[in-house]
Amino acid sequence: MKEISKNKNKKRNKSMIERSNISKSINEISNLPINKKLDTSIDITKNILEYNDLELNSLSYEEALKNDRRTYVQYYISLLRTKHLLFFSFYPNKDYNSRIIKIFLFFFNFSSHFTINALFYSDSLMHQIYEDKGSFNFIYQIPQIIYSSVLSGAINALVKFLSLTEGKIIELKQEKYKNEKFIETEYNKLLDVLKIKFIIFFTITPIFLLIFWFYITCFCGIYMNTQIHLIEESLLSFLTSFIYPFAIYLLPGMFRIPALREKQKDKKLLYGFSKLLTYL
Repeated sequence: MKEISKNKNKKRNKSMIERSNISKSINEISNLPINKKLDTSIDITKNILEYNDLELNSLSYEEALKNDRRTYVQYYISLLRTKHLLFFSFYPNKDYNSRIIKIFLFFFNFSSHFTINALFYSDSLMHQIYEDKGSFNFIYQIPQIIYSSVLSGAINALVKFLSLTEGKIIELKQEKYKNEKFIETEYNKLLDVLKIKFIIFFTITPIFLLIFWFYITCFCGIYMNTQIHLIEESLLSFLTSFIYPFAIYLLPGMFRIPALREKQKDKKLLYGFSKLLTYL
């Protein structure tokens, strides 16, 4: 009898231990996602509250004096990250744009360069290519490279305006909210604006790409001996758009950083001039 009771007690103790272990594991499993969710929400909140590169670069003079503590090199790198096509498209950045759309814009940019270069192949240019026996004459091509860069830049600026969302989101983020209803109203307005922009974007970009494809196909079919020349010129024009920003973006920091050292009226004008240079 004693042995039977001992066995029963052992079984009870074992079952109690198992139950306690199960309850502990359940508590651990249930608590783990909650902690992760809390950590994730804290990280998201920090990321939202922190200024990204574009926000810091577009601050007013008074706000920049309080919040912008970057060095010249850090500011220069931020300009490259936000404005240089290659870094903007492929470098991971804490912005409010779709990464897929940014990569799409990179290839759309090249397509527009390629097609618009072909548009500027006039009779005089064809004759010059004939006289040069097909060799690439860089000096003669400079005006064409400039014209095609300006025109393709205008098309790409329109497409970027329709596809990039960061500017509107930053405007909403910087808005001074009065109450919860005001926030909801502004948020719905932003969604409506972005929907319209995306509808236009996804309508006109396929049309542009279809026109590009059709014109290049016809051009290369008619001027078969000019294909290599066109590819060389298009690549040169596209690569040029990668090189000159490295020099241009050296200028704004030369005026911005000294302007933020002390608060004066003339420094404010200097700061405004540095922001103007970033649009070059």
